[in-house]
Amino acid sequence: MISRILIESDFSIERRVLARHSIEAPSQPDFLIVHFIESRIPNIPSGASLLANPNQAVRFAPGRGHSQLLVVRLAPALLVETASRLRAYRTGLNLLFRAPLTPLTGDAKLRATLEEIASELEGGDAGWRELIRSLVNQLAVYLLRAHINAQRSDEIELSRVGIVDRRLRRAIEFMSDNCGRELSLAEIAGAAYLSEFHFARLFKKITGATPHAYLASLRIERARRLLAESDLPIAEVGAEVGYASQSHFTKIFREATGMTPKAFRDAAVKQYGGR
Repeated sequence: MISRILIESDFSIERRVLARHSIEAPSQPDFLIVHFIESRIPNIPSGASLLANPNQAVRFAPGRGHSQLLVVRLAPALLVETASRLRAYRTGLNLLFRAPLTPLTGDAKLRATLEEIASELEGGDAGWRELIRSLVNQLAVYLLRAHINAQRSDEIELSRVGIVDRRLRRAIEFMSDNCGRELSLAEIAGAAYLSEFHFARLFKKITGATPHAYLASLRIERARRLLAESDLPIAEVGAEVGYASQSHFTKIFREATGMTPKAFRDAAVKQYGGR
């Protein structure tokens, strides 16, 4: 379950207590850091972190007891803007973690930064949001220095919704702008000026997901933000992201996040209320 959550425009942070079951986080459009504050999971010690690139799923085996996790999502735009500000990289580069999905155990600076974020999230002392924002900016700089490779590419670039082939960028942004309604493959492919067959093959090759699986991940991300930031009834949140049935929305949301929409909102309300 999620015990604390903070959602901002270009990052989100969740502190989770993980019971004895396996985890499979579907691919999503953000960079993902999973930090194991206390781990009961085989082959992943306490203090380790997993890094995942956009569109990579994260899976690990059941634990022997309850584990405590910090889950940090960084929007691609945050890393692009940080890299540009540092004048270390320019747009058009392919930014990727060097060792995705490999437990990192020896990086004391990464561990200290993530655990300070976890402490601020849990404690809620005066100015905690500002401190977390500062820590996230420091984290972005450190990841660019120590854990990200930047390679120039004529084919791949980082857009506001993830790493995509330039021919697919229009389709990716079309899906992002229209994820609240049903979209046919023909309509999505048309945004990229490609045939359905060519588009579907190219999309899977570049992103690792089918177009409709990617669309589903965009819908879940939008639902997370609406649940945390608005007072819309859960049925209306589901409708806003393309699910007419609340029961269907709840099922899909739980499969993607491990929580019901209500439980997720309750955790977010704790963060936004009274602190």
